[in-house]
Amino acid sequence: MLLSWLTGIGAGMIFLHCVQRLLFPYFWDDFWFLLKVVRFGIQITKCKWRGEQVTVLDKFLSHAKRQPQKPFIIYEGDIYTYQDVDKRSNKVARVFLNHSSLEKGDTVALLMSNEPDFVHVWFGLAKLGCVVAFLNCNVRSNSLLHCIRTCEPKALVVGADLLGIIEEILPNIPQNVSVWGMKDSVPQGMISLIQKLSTSSEEPVACSHRVASSLKSTSLYIFTSGTTGLPKAAVISHLQALKGSAGLWAFGCTADDIVYITLPLYHSSGSLLGICGCVELGATCVLKNKFSASQFWNDCKKYNVTVFQYIGELCRYLCKQPKREGEKDHQVRLAVGNGIRSDVWRQFLDRFGNIKMCELYGATEGNICFMNHTGKIGSVGRTNFFYKLFFNFHLIKYDFQKDEPLRNEQDWYSQVKKGEPGLLISPVNTKNPFFGYAGSYRHTKNKLLFDVFKKGDVYFNTGDLMVQDQENFLYFWDRIGDTFRWKGENVATTEVADVIGMLDFIQETNVYGVTVSGYEGKAGMASIILKPNKSLDLEKIYEQVVTSLPAYACPRFLRIQEKMETTGTFKLQKFHLVEEGFNPMKISDPLYFMDNLKKSYVPLTKELYDQIILGEIKL
Repeated sequence: MLLSWLTGIGAGMIFLHCVQRLLFPYFWDDFWFLLKVVRFGIQITKCKWRGEQVTVLDKFLSHAKRQPQKPFIIYEGDIYTYQDVDKRSNKVARVFLNHSSLEKGDTVALLMSNEPDFVHVWFGLAKLGCVVAFLNCNVRSNSLLHCIRTCEPKALVVGADLLGIIEEILPNIPQNVSVWGMKDSVPQGMISLIQKLSTSSEEPVACSHRVASSLKSTSLYIFTSGTTGLPKAAVISHLQALKGSAGLWAFGCTADDIVYITLPLYHSSGSLLGICGCVELGATCVLKNKFSASQFWNDCKKYNVTVFQYIGELCRYLCKQPKREGEKDHQVRLAVGNGIRSDVWRQFLDRFGNIKMCELYGATEGNICFMNHTGKIGSVGRTNFFYKLFFNFHLIKYDFQKDEPLRNEQDWYSQVKKGEPGLLISPVNTKNPFFGYAGSYRHTKNKLLFDVFKKGDVYFNTGDLMVQDQENFLYFWDRIGDTFRWKGENVATTEVADVIGMLDFIQETNVYGVTVSGYEGKAGMASIILKPNKSLDLEKIYEQVVTSLPAYACPRFLRIQEKMETTGTFKLQKFHLVEEGFNPMKISDPLYFMDNLKKSYVPLTKELYDQIILGEIKL
């Protein structure tokens, strides 16, 4: 009798398992991942109930006390232990405590390349309770001044290799901002932080300086491309930093992993997911000043790297490298990042071995993220009923002609069907807040949609079009409106148009991104109308863009038009221009290509076009 009962139960379990695999093949993957997410939320809630505000810095200090001799950062062969970083950041905190008027809550801007002192200065200022604003190292001139003024810092710390950039604009930096250089000898008007550090004490400052009043208080400013023009300072709370730091852990990384970070630390990927992610784990990171495709695998082997961070371009560059012996002879098991195309994903795995690609999606300032925990090629993540209980979102219809979300007859937004591209939006509420941007509320308001499905509701507009398939996998489809992505960076079309529009022979400029075969993202293209009786000066346009814009934002192509189409709301029409691309056989308007050797734009001939498409000319 017992045997028959056991046999029946066993057969039933096998049957249920088969049904589950057939109808719900991702059930257990979803279940264990969601369990991790819930567990992390419970940890934060427990601390809150106990009246503790545990920040990323608190977790770092805990590791420094528990495992002082464990390597935290490896940089160009030098090892910086958790204790080393703790002591060096103490010295930074002491310098600013004793030699400046900084107070808790003040903002300090940080303009530095990837190096250990980036982390030392960041953590040292955090120990004083300061908000640190990460400045993009590629931004120049007026854009850089705009960033400095936007975050209203009391001090600016500049890396040794970037002092020249600041020296050019020093007279225009607000007088109440003290400028500190990471070099013994600094230009007049700056203070040498390196000299002060040489005599500073390693003793920790009082913990009262760094105690956070709330996890929702501001920890960082990280600049994002401004869809209305210049970069905007996204407010990063302690809570957002904690959530970002959990990314590596959620994908299965442990304290034993060695994480290779080649992405810039001024971006959220390098700082929050990378550095803070290693802090969450108590792991070691190998920090690279700049990504090098030729040195990448040598570094991975040299430092026994087990995890690396990527953007799609990085993986494509690695696949473009000449093949060598032993390319699968490494210890890398995970790669965490975003933006890799399906074809590059497959090529990467075929060539470099069984590495789990952990693709994710998230905006620096956003309140929604997706993580591809199943490894489905091409997908940024997966959703289900339970996931939406914690991270609710919708994909709504978008009018590509008018370049805006589409309202129905009742004046509400409508959701798309599965398989159709829709604009990703996420409700703003207490559970998933949106902290906005520093400066004018106008910037924050522009990222919000009001009265979406009912009166009074508010949603965060990601600006990204996504597709959800029948199995509930999500795929990135495109960016909308006034930004596009190139070389791993978001390009603000309005900023580029404003820079070109400063030239006295330009009447109107419309900037957009065009697809180029073999490249991630979209290359910049500017459609231009000349002023009456003015002639085109291609060398001046070249000089203007390379002087005023980061390299990734310079338009690769120009198109000269006699008139431009506008939408019903008088916005410049981009849809048809994007579709037409830069093919001189299909476009009758004069086309030009950016030639860095000639330091000018040159006519885009059929021969040049073919060379670009075949990959013979690099963009």
